[in-house]
Amino acid sequence: MNQPIIFVSGSKGGVGKSITSMAVVDYLTTEQRNLRLLEADTTNPDVWKSYNRAVESEIVDLDVVDGWIQTINVADAHPFRAIVVNTPARNNDAVRHHGPLLLDSLTELDRPLITLWVINRQRDSLELLNEYMETMKHPAHVVHVVRNGYFGEERKFELFEKSILKDAISQQGGRALYLPDVADRVTDELYTRRITLAEAAEQLKLGDRAELVRWRQSCARLMNEAGI
Repeated sequence: MNQPIIFVSGSKGGVGKSITSMAVVDYLTTEQRNLRLLEADTTNPDVWKSYNRAVESEIVDLDVVDGWIQTINVADAHPFRAIVVNTPARNNDAVRHHGPLLLDSLTELDRPLITLWVINRQRDSLELLNEYMETMKHPAHVVHVVRNGYFGEERKFELFEKSILKDAISQQGGRALYLPDVADRVTDELYTRRITLAEAAEQLKLGDRAELVRWRQSCARLMNEAGI
């Protein structure tokens, strides 16, 4: 089977999709894996701005059918590269209309689809996840939930822990993952200077670098749990 297509989703703004996408790209490059980044957040293409110099990348518009066709064509043209897609906010309507195009292509692409669904502690994160899972059912697709530590410790994600979605995630092979928070001063540097995590690990002040090393190690464990 070819390399996976990795969707970093959440369908709402502010849950941490961009920093999660950066973590995925950083992990793959650190592991010397070939990849291609598709930035679908056309309003705030933060991941592309940081990584377009470091990895092959392009911007796609997943609000329209052409963007989904473009994604499939990129995946077809680069079978031995992992495809990382940073999705836009409020994308569930487009997923409902156009997502089946991608699902119908997975068998011919001979690729698995992995979704990292990033949540905060609010109910709408779970409601949007439920819609997504209903639309994107496929044997080659697994959805993992990423609880963003920016919003609190694991025990504080009570709505998810008590929801039927937790069991639904497990039944389709997914896992409940936890992305630890990283210090604001580190993320401020990343977004202000538009640098990669690897560049930040060399350029930041010593204390900030130590914090980033800790966080990158935690992210690597998360990626291993997700089978990336």
